[in-house]
Amino acid sequence: MPQPLTPDDLHSWFAQGCKPRSDWRIGTEHEKIGFCMDSFQPIPYAGARSIRRVLEMLAERGWQPVEEMGQVIALKRDGASVTLEPGGQLELSGAPLATIHETCCETRSHHQMLREISDELRIGFLGLGFQPKWQRSDIDWMPKARYAVMRRYMPKVGAGGLDMMLRTATVQANLDYASEADMARKLRIAAALQPVVTALFAASPFEGGKPSGYLSRRAACWLDTDADRTGMPACFFDDDFSFATYTEWALDAPMYFVMREDRYIDCSGASFRDFLVGRLTQLPGEYATMDDWELHLSTLFPDVRLKQFIEMRGADAGGWPWICALPALWKGVLYDKQAEDAAWAMIADWRHDEVIALRERVPIDALRTPFRDRSVLQLAEEMLTIAKNGLKRLDARNARGDDESIFLRPLMRAVESGQTQADGWLAAYHEAWQGNIDRIFVEAMHP
Repeated sequence: MPQPLTPDDLHSWFAQGCKPRSDWRIGTEHEKIGFCMDSFQPIPYAGARSIRRVLEMLAERGWQPVEEMGQVIALKRDGASVTLEPGGQLELSGAPLATIHETCCETRSHHQMLREISDELRIGFLGLGFQPKWQRSDIDWMPKARYAVMRRYMPKVGAGGLDMMLRTATVQANLDYASEADMARKLRIAAALQPVVTALFAASPFEGGKPSGYLSRRAACWLDTDADRTGMPACFFDDDFSFATYTEWALDAPMYFVMREDRYIDCSGASFRDFLVGRLTQLPGEYATMDDWELHLSTLFPDVRLKQFIEMRGADAGGWPWICALPALWKGVLYDKQAEDAAWAMIADWRHDEVIALRERVPIDALRTPFRDRSVLQLAEEMLTIAKNGLKRLDARNARGDDESIFLRPLMRAVESGQTQADGWLAAYHEAWQGNIDRIFVEAMHP
């Protein structure tokens, strides 16, 4: 009989992610909010014009379907996957790639394929961080068993959880680390700067067909979504932060479920520590496996998440240029040593309580948010300068001779103007659109 896992086994799992710099890659994930072109209503899961039909048509183009209980719920191909968020948000989880040029090609290919399908089905996809018009009751839940467990549990631990599940969309960048010390430094920088990125990428000013009072309604959802597993844990700012530190934080986060024989078993609120010693009520006498640990880690949602890589989770979804901008930004800051040192110097004395206060304010004011004696706009400008210089030194060029700093252009324009995507949408709503929210479904649709 296998020996029960120990906390040492659990934090050793993270160490398996350490890679030499030559093997570092970057992964990009982005979500899109679907709608029917004639009514602008959300796309249902089933039917002739549906999310399921989109997945089936992608499978006809070479993607391998993944089923759960006889329903197609995901696709895989060449190290990438297409998955469904709870409200039918379609997500491309890209393959780990060496350059942002490759990310750009991967994203363009995905959108071109999706556009062919969208034209045939008369649907569209929005590049926004929050559903601008429809309520939760208007949106189909996707047939994934894990979402059923989360749907029951979320209202017990926060008012924003169901909105987060059904109505938000994000873009995410995943980065590698060389060692435990490298991970800790990268994660600390990312944790401090994540509110700046949230502000810079703010693109969700609407709810229920009108301005919500937020520039990032998506980020506001996360402020009241299960505090035990979200946000910016204080331990991230510990000087001795380590794999073991993250393990202890993860062990303190309540469980959602375990999987046995392809079936999710609801364990919501239970302790993984109890599971380690065979005291999980739902599986008495059974000990946690490493697969159980990995599943548990996937149910934790801090703004920066540690797996066998580091996930940057603080940005609203946006249009195509913004999808490539996020991994470019983080690569420029964290994959060039000189840039990383500059970023560390920028944030080394930032306190956890200051970053939490910043995180709570940027969904409302974005780049206009004050921080100490500066504004987030000034912080974003400094971060972008660091990233641009880092990318130029990394010097990964495309066939035309362009380095990866070209992908920072939408961010540079936002900083130069002081205007986020959300500011632009709000101005259009009040002026050119004359208060007609339906215009967003045309203006913010993916090409």
